[in-house]
Amino acid sequence: MTRRGFTIVELVITITVMGILLLLAVVNVGSTQANARDDERVADIEAIGNALERYYKTGTDTSTTFNRYPTTDALSSVELIKSNLLDIDIKSFQAPGLTDTNAVSLVMATTNIQTGSSSPQPSITEYVYQPLRGDGLLCTQTTECRKFNLYYRLESGATIYKVMSKNQ
Repeated sequence: MTRRGFTIVELVITITVMGILLLLAVVNVGSTQANARDDERVADIEAIGNALERYYKTGTDTSTTFNRYPTTDALSSVELIKSNLLDIDIKSFQAPGLTDTNAVSLVMATTNIQTGSSSPQPSITEYVYQPLRGDGLLCTQTTECRKFNLYYRLESGATIYKVMSKNQ
């Protein structure tokens, strides 16, 4: 007797195996995309940190004061960021997935370092900038910002990461 075609059992097994392989591929693509966004967040924070260190060393085009970091007021809008942090790509201030080109993901801290945390807390769509005076208090409008902390969170975990200025 000659067989023509597949049995139902063979078809069910083949479809099941293909479904499992497809499911594994979709899950892998999702985690790969999350890892890519996390890599972009880390690169953004490094770029912001480097721009803040350049500001510390050179100030701005019109600045005569050096060895200070920008206040929270100096980085509160896209225009101020562009004028204070020279040669910075504004996309570094926009978290992955942010579609509004005029919005920035950098929010200003509202609490002091003595509390051991930053407020607001960073999310996967926000980075927190905390400029500090020499005594560790939050630096808002004074020109004596002697150090800073940058806080960010990755998609791959709930840990909050902190980057400190080189001049602590």
